[in-house]
Amino acid sequence: MPVRDAADDDASVASVQCHAGAVHPEGVDAVAHALEAERMRWQLAVTAGEIGGFDWDLVTGRLEWDDQLHAIFGIPREDFDGTIEHFAAVLHPDDVARVTQALRAAIASCAEYVAEYRVVRPDGTVRWVQARGKALRGPDGTAVRVLGAAYDTTDRRDADARISRVLETMSAAFFLLDDAWRFTYVNAEAEVLLARPRSELLGGVLWELFPDAVGSAFEEHYRAAVRTGEPRTFEAYYPAPLDRWYEVRAWPGTDGLSVYFSDCTERRRSQDEARRARDRAETERRAAEWARQRAEVGQARLRLLGEVGDDLASTLDTEDAVARLARHLVPSLASWCLITLSTDQRHLRDIASWHGDPARRETVARYARLRLNSLDPSSYLYQALRTGEVVAVPDATRAISEVLTVGEARTVLGELAPSSAYAIPLRARGRTVGAMTLFLDEGRRDLTSDDLAMLVQLADRAGLALDNARLYEEQRQMAESLQRALLSPPVTPEGLRVVVRYLPASRAAQVGGDWYDAFLQRDGATVLAVGDVIGHDTQAAAAMSQVRTLLRGIGYTSGAAPATILRDLDEAMQGLRVDTMATAVVARVDPAPCGDVGGRRVRWSSAGHLPLVVVAPDGTARALDTGRYELLLGVGQGTERAEHEVLLEPGSVLMLYTDGLVERRGEHLSQGVARLCEVLTELLAHVPLDDEDALARAVDGLLARMLDGHADDDVAVLAVHVLPRPEVDATAA
Repeated sequence: MPVRDAADDDASVASVQCHAGAVHPEGVDAVAHALEAERMRWQLAVTAGEIGGFDWDLVTGRLEWDDQLHAIFGIPREDFDGTIEHFAAVLHPDDVARVTQALRAAIASCAEYVAEYRVVRPDGTVRWVQARGKALRGPDGTAVRVLGAAYDTTDRRDADARISRVLETMSAAFFLLDDAWRFTYVNAEAEVLLARPRSELLGGVLWELFPDAVGSAFEEHYRAAVRTGEPRTFEAYYPAPLDRWYEVRAWPGTDGLSVYFSDCTERRRSQDEARRARDRAETERRAAEWARQRAEVGQARLRLLGEVGDDLASTLDTEDAVARLARHLVPSLASWCLITLSTDQRHLRDIASWHGDPARRETVARYARLRLNSLDPSSYLYQALRTGEVVAVPDATRAISEVLTVGEARTVLGELAPSSAYAIPLRARGRTVGAMTLFLDEGRRDLTSDDLAMLVQLADRAGLALDNARLYEEQRQMAESLQRALLSPPVTPEGLRVVVRYLPASRAAQVGGDWYDAFLQRDGATVLAVGDVIGHDTQAAAAMSQVRTLLRGIGYTSGAAPATILRDLDEAMQGLRVDTMATAVVARVDPAPCGDVGGRRVRWSSAGHLPLVVVAPDGTARALDTGRYELLLGVGQGTERAEHEVLLEPGSVLMLYTDGLVERRGEHLSQGVARLCEVLTELLAHVPLDDEDALARAVDGLLARMLDGHADDDVAVLAVHVLPRPEVDATAA
């Protein structure tokens, strides 16, 4: 609120009162109680602290202050005449017009009144006062009263002035940003480091005055400090025209973001120079190390040829062969290496990688997973595969990046940063079966003509090994396809569920003699058979096919019992000169006698085969060991076979299998059979076979547990589930 001695000042204040208009007397009583209540609320709001209250009645012109406001203004109650003119008289002359305008605007729109001004007290001292009030509306819509409060802000103003003096004299640069990122304070040192005068900075938006800060570390840290309320310390570079490095501390607070900063450009330059010196020393050290390795290359060359030759000749496993080759080449001839297998120069597969630095081997492996799907057909690798010639790639990081179409592959290559590379084709029998790519890092000696000649020899040996492995794999696949083609799908008799599985041996080109069969005889009985012809070759597979076909024909046409089938089969093999030996077990499944609905009677006979295994409905598995050993098929004509019998309850499982499932090196077969029963019990004791796929899942789980993903021999399994009797509906008539 205002003060001028001049008549113009009095007129200005009086015009504020006139602007409110006159209220008719009859309206005064109507709002008296409401205004008094409003006044009481104002009074209660300000008495809690050192805040004074005022009440200016625009109808009567009476201005009232409370005791706190009299104390702030330094005017005793008896010396105050209660007019707006007296208030104007104690205002600092420079503040009268501004306070008058604020009052006029509040009264005109019945809005809030806010002003900070100086008061000249009777003793001549000057105090700063912050005032806030509101013009209240009468019945006719015009303002009739202004209520408000004020408090002394002199101490805060003095503190701000002291802080400003400190900030101006300190050596660090400082500026303050408000919530809109505008400069609200800048000290002298900040003007120097920011190369702009204070008048240009104050009120300006940081991102507009310094656009290169957008998206930089400055913006990242400033916004993070404001967002989290935590201070941030960092170093960052601002480009020309400043072209300087700054060490910055940003502190968020109630007044905004305080930023202290200093120029650290020279320190950064010194650090960069020291780092470059260390890098030069490291480069020299590496050069010396490579020189030492180069001196050893000649002595190691013959030894390397011998070792690689021995390794490649000692295995038919492609993965193992090429993995050994990659490790031989690194680090003696290259920093890192990739081995690629090609089937038709279009379908490529990186099957080995290695780096001399253990810490970078995973990076090379990641590049191997990415590069083939990214290499352009015009690249060095495809060129080596097409021409069968060595392809050199100088400036490898740049040259290879240009033929990589996927950005991620380029990024990983950039991490490895090879200086040069050589793609050397792997050739065998007039065709290119792959390539080995050697990468040399910066500072590594280049390959000589002698090195390349030796690498071509190694590549030819590796190509032959890879091609041999390919041929063996093709033979293995052909053998497996032949074996499976000889095995027909089992029958599905009513009341029984039959599941069969055949797994070939893991070794390549091993055609086995294992087989299974399940068929119906003329009278409807189900015959189950599992056998194993001695041997692992195409002759064994052919003999297996003959034995299986004979057994199936004899069993169907004769309708005989299992022991008779095996005896007749033995005679047929002798008479037809099927010159082989085999183990086999034949079982016939009939309905159980004595009206046991749902049960099954199983009669079986064995020719030197492993015992059958029965899993009871409660999941307990046991081997049906007869206690005697039966002769193999093909040993002697007219051999009488014993026959055995077991009753299977509904819900039971009968399992026939070959020795590949249970046989382990250094272990008796009885131990393998016992382990089979344990695994079956674990699998089926708590797993109901209540859907069509349950038995198949159980058999697959059994194979996984027993073989652990690796079969040294062929495995044939035949499992039969005697389905439980269906529940009888007691309400059915």
